Amino acid sequence: MPSLDTLLAFFGVSLLLGITPGPDNLFVLVQSAQRGWRAGMAVVVGLCAGLVVHTAAVALGLAALFAASATAFTVLKYLGAAYLAWLAWQSLRPYPEVVQDEVQADTAPGISERPAGGAWRMVGRGMVMNLTNPKVLIFFLAFLPQFANPALGSVAPQIMLLGVVFMVATLLVFGAIAVFSGAFGTLLLRSPRAQRWLNRAAGVVFLGLAVRLATISRAAT
Repeated sequence: MPSLDTLLAFFGVSLLLGITPGPDNLFVLVQSAQRGWRAGMAVVVGLCAGLVVHTAAVALGLAALFAASATAFTVLKYLGAAYLAWLAWQSLRPYPEVVQDEVQADTAPGISERPAGGAWRMVGRGMVMNLTNPKVLIFFLAFLPQFANPALGSVAPQIMLLGVVFMVATLLVFGAIAVFSGAFGTLLLRSPRAQRWLNRAAGVVFLGLAVRLATISRAAT
């Protein structure tokens, strides 16, 4: 297993990566501002679930096979772009009364959680966002093995442990983004006009992310 010093160094680097602006933390920020911090945290859980899959793929060697396949890379990135474009369309045709009801439910006395179905939908949204971005898988393929040492034993368990540490760092950073953005967004959603502008801004962001993902190449990863 990696030494404590290695794990601490890896954890520090992971925190910095989480803070660095990118598609995932921007996705959390926008969803939290639109739907509240609980929805944002559900998205974070979904993103972390996607990281579990990426970590397992690297540990099992599947990521190397994926990185070598131009077809798999292209199909996955277009699926991700299509999903983001669909989210953009959803945001650009808002239903203020629906979101307003959700915000009122969140802030009403005695109500601390949204319906489980809504939370699971946001978890799925985060997981799809993460899994359909081929750059995440290829990044993991390049990043995680740098902190694994074959002299310390099998590399696969080390990769899995590093993946867990990365997920903890992601949960802390993205969770903070969800809470602060969600609190700010909840205030905005009390105003129908502000909510419409927030949804429009979210639609533009999602559309920009869709275009960015659709135009990336393997050489750029």
